[in-house]
Amino acid sequence: MKKIILIICDGMGDLPVKQFGDKTPLEAAFTPNMDKLSTEGVNGIIHVLGKGIRPNSDEAHLTLFGYDLKKDYPGRGPIEAAGLGVKLEHGDVAVRANLATVDNELRVKDRRTGRIEDTTGFTKELDGIEINGVKFIVKSGTGHRVIIVMKSKGLSDKISNSDVHYVSEDKVVENWSDNKVNKIKPLDNSKESKFTAEVLQEFLKKSHEILEKNPLNAEREKQGKLKGNYFLTRGPGYYKKLSSFKEMYGLKSCCIAGAGLYKGLGAIAGMDLIHVKGATGLPNTNVNAKIKSAKKHMKDYDFAYVHIKPTDIYGENGDCEGKKGFIEKIDKALGELKGFKGLIAITADHSTPCSRKDHSGDPVPLLIHGANVKADNVVKFGEKECRNGSLGALLGKDLMKVVLKLAKD
Repeated sequence: MKKIILIICDGMGDLPVKQFGDKTPLEAAFTPNMDKLSTEGVNGIIHVLGKGIRPNSDEAHLTLFGYDLKKDYPGRGPIEAAGLGVKLEHGDVAVRANLATVDNELRVKDRRTGRIEDTTGFTKELDGIEINGVKFIVKSGTGHRVIIVMKSKGLSDKISNSDVHYVSEDKVVENWSDNKVNKIKPLDNSKESKFTAEVLQEFLKKSHEILEKNPLNAEREKQGKLKGNYFLTRGPGYYKKLSSFKEMYGLKSCCIAGAGLYKGLGAIAGMDLIHVKGATGLPNTNVNAKIKSAKKHMKDYDFAYVHIKPTDIYGENGDCEGKKGFIEKIDKALGELKGFKGLIAITADHSTPCSRKDHSGDPVPLLIHGANVKADNVVKFGEKECRNGSLGALLGKDLMKVVLKLAKD
């Protein structure tokens, strides 16, 4: 079987933009490398979760990897914890959190502590705390983000969020200002749910008391900055070990990503995480280094998953020119794959139309290029052209089947 590089450009799909002559940013971009791969390969479109269904990135990726969300989805918390290098065990419950600023009555004044850039000095003292037999692992993520993992038997992820901004992971409250933090509540009648809600609430109370005394907060107040004194939690998930890529497909695999969520997706899929200098998950990410690293590591691996984030960021910012420009940056980096003899697949996890500044249920383009792939009639990689490709319209769950079939020698 040929070696495989799967490149997922986050949110790359889009809708026609008037200033581009009703072309999408991808269609309007100068992409000679993608167009060459498209011309020499096969093309199609993917309805990632199903026709018209709006995907979240974690659900989309797991589906594209071939997992069944109904039985395999662990929740956002465990995925991001894995991305931070936390060793998870079956039954752990992980939640995402923001280090936030609250007043004396626990009213939220700022959900992100003034966009604090590093929470390490606030999480160290709390990492390893035990309450009622539950050990709490607390790790700093990017900026204001924190991961909290509860380790014990008899836990449940059927608990509510303390974050005033979220009713659930998908339902956002717009007018949250000056609301008190939400109390953690069980979401079913099980003893596990009740116990988990109680112990997490106790942790939030205790951590608030400790954070209030953190000397970093005294320094911040002197500088006129906001205190970091409360964790707003959301996205609880119950970790269950998934079958690895090796077990599912017989492939030794690696993950090259900048942002924690995508490293976590690779980690829970059993992929080795490859560190690339300059891979930030932000618009300043070193795309060239990521693509170059993927090619380099194919001597040791059968499959490389490469995630590129900023196309989604530009889409959510409504910046179609920025998105077009970054797509051109990706295309230029693809020149690093010259001479690679394996299979290259390029697609997106979802569309993020600049006109909507959010994910949408629109299909995403797909190209697959390899020495034994018989070219179709598509000559330009883009949403409209790929609809006419020989692969037709696929469901996300079928991507790996198609890729593996085409990778056979």
